[in-house]
Amino acid sequence: QVQPVESGGGLVQPGGSLRLSCAASGSTLGYYGIGWFRHAPGKAREGVACIDIRDGDTYYADSVKGRFTVSRDNVKNTVHLQMNSLKPEDTGNYYCATGPVATLSSYPYEWWGQGTQVTVSL
Repeated sequence: QVQPVESGGGLVQPGGSLRLSCAASGSTLGYYGIGWFRHAPGKAREGVACIDIRDGDTYYADSVKGRFTVSRDNVKNTVHLQMNSLKPEDTGNYYCATGPVATLSSYPYEWWGQGTQVTVSL
């Protein structure tokens, strides 16, 4: 059982930055993909970024390329999403998920966090 927990959301003005964190408890054996997804009312759920914890490969949605960076730190089972140059369109509830592969598709992911709200507004 792997339960990811997100943190770091909040209210930020356009152009600002936030860093989200995803911490997973329990064994992560076989869970190689850590994905970040966002969902806003009236919009489809979107895969934002993901990382393969085996080789460090990262993938980003076109909408966030050059602005967001996903990475691992020295804490086991912890992933960060650095969000820079934030736009109002980035507003949404951000979820961290774990699954067998790193992909921007939500289908392979098995464990999902509770979400953390990100609001980009003046």
